[in-house]
Amino acid sequence: MTFSLVARSDDGRRHGIVVASKFLAAGALVPAAEAEIGAVATQAHVNLAYRPQGLALLRTGVTATDVVAGLVAADGERDHRQVGVVAATGPGATWTGPSCHPWAGGQAGDGWAAQGNILAGPHVIDALRDGWLGGSALPFPQRLLAALRAGDQAGGDRRGRQSAALLVVERGGGYGGTGDALVDLRVDDHPDPVAELGRLLAIHTLLFSRPDPATLLDLTGAVAAEVGALLAAVGHPVDPAAPEEALVSWAGLENLEERLVPGRIDPIVLDHLRKAAPHVPAPRAASGTTATT
Repeated sequence: MTFSLVARSDDGRRHGIVVASKFLAAGALVPAAEAEIGAVATQAHVNLAYRPQGLALLRTGVTATDVVAGLVAADGERDHRQVGVVAATGPGATWTGPSCHPWAGGQAGDGWAAQGNILAGPHVIDALRDGWLGGSALPFPQRLLAALRAGDQAGGDRRGRQSAALLVVERGGGYGGTGDALVDLRVDDHPDPVAELGRLLAIHTLLFSRPDPATLLDLTGAVAAEVGALLAAVGHPVDPAAPEEALVSWAGLENLEERLVPGRIDPIVLDHLRKAAPHVPAPRAASGTTATT
């Protein structure tokens, strides 16, 4: 019913699963991951116990290959199961039971495993693999999505499209650093779920990615003057005694609080603020001076 990829980032800090299926809310059943431990995908005739059992084994340092072997050995319905596992180190592993609906199979390599059943053919897994291996320059969530998109474009689930999901974990990578779920997005029922997942990931990246320190602008001079004028235009006038309070208030309403840095401003936040108050011109530097950021 499904094709999926479980993978580990090159630096080992992130683990993730991406999945698509002609099945309602596949993301509610297939993926499980734990930061710095590993990831598990259970599919075909899903065995939900594989998720906690697989992570428990990974937590003790068992290899992905041995986790898969242990899970299926203890399962009387293993011939109908499909599972993919990646650990904190080493190659991934995958299992396809002989009774899974064709085409069914999988491949695995260093830090990844791809698997699927009821597929258009083995070329879907080839596309998943190539999409993953060829996307090393992309950020980890986008790399997973690129692999899924490649599998989808190769034919994916031969019955059609319905749902897709992306789960990425990183220690302290969740909202406000208070959890490990860096990305947890689901498209439960949609005519083009992989494309919709891409749209959601773009919004998630805008709102919740931490800013690149190299791009931050100092909230001084012309930049501070422009930000103050823009904030006043959108109903958040700046208090000279606490100049950043208005920015924090406005950013919270826009769900951009994860991009705030004291004393500086992310260009993405500034661009969003400019679009919110497009009639406010940017202040010009005084004659004979140069505005620097």
